[in-house]
Amino acid sequence: MSKHTSLNGVNFEEKEFPFTDADFHFIQTLVAERTGIVLSDIKRTMVYSRIARRIRQCGVSDFTEYCNLLKAGDESELVSFTNAITTNLTSFFREPHHFEYLAKTVLPELEKNNSNKRLRIWSAGCSSGEEPYSIAMTIMDHFRGKPDWDIKILASDLDYEMVERASKGVYKEERVTGLDKKHLRNYVKKGKGKLEGMVKMDQRLIDMITFKQLNLLHEWPFKGPFDFMFCRNVVIYFNKDTQRELFDRYADVLPENAPLFIGHSESLFKVTNRFKSMGQTIYRKDK
Repeated sequence: MSKHTSLNGVNFEEKEFPFTDADFHFIQTLVAERTGIVLSDIKRTMVYSRIARRIRQCGVSDFTEYCNLLKAGDESELVSFTNAITTNLTSFFREPHHFEYLAKTVLPELEKNNSNKRLRIWSAGCSSGEEPYSIAMTIMDHFRGKPDWDIKILASDLDYEMVERASKGVYKEERVTGLDKKHLRNYVKKGKGKLEGMVKMDQRLIDMITFKQLNLLHEWPFKGPFDFMFCRNVVIYFNKDTQRELFDRYADVLPENAPLFIGHSESLFKVTNRFKSMGQTIYRKDK
């Protein structure tokens, strides 16, 4: 294999920073070790664009020098590196059929069956927070006028910067253009002064959610149980063995029949037999 690879018409020798096979293979290995994410060769262009930004910010000369910085064990840069690689694409009420099922089926069931009026939910891989805030809005819609319910959402993500940003509940106005008028009126406040052009989530939603930085492959500082959980567009970056381990651990913190929502391109087929499919990437804990 040549020192500088041309992939899908991209010649990495001719770009701003030369990107050798050795550099890419080191990054692949490091990402797998730190996050469990498996970067295939077709992700090389994506890796280049994201790490090139870090090279400029760190003031090093090329990918090889940047990789040496990571090899030296600079923990601060290792965190920034991990944050740069992980994908954070999301939107409010993404995959709306999940929230429709939550509103029409899951929440009525839980209200009927939970005599202790206590609900615990986990949004795993929450990114910049749109998912847990969408869950919170759906819950607020259903339990409006019932303040005696104790409802908490745990929202976790590998990316510390995303967690910090999400915990503030502040977004650019353009991020909420897809919300319907009811949700905008009830849960979104227009920013003023320094927050001109921004919006902020209603404080009731912010108070319902606890945001935490969490590596899913490490030990979890909780045991559950959760009444339902979302883990969408997270496991697509893991190999099958890691997926099996992860979904087995999810099953351990969910009671029987608890719903699990996964991403539109994900499946539990030949990954685990501990969940039964309800269709449309919605599962229930089976055993």
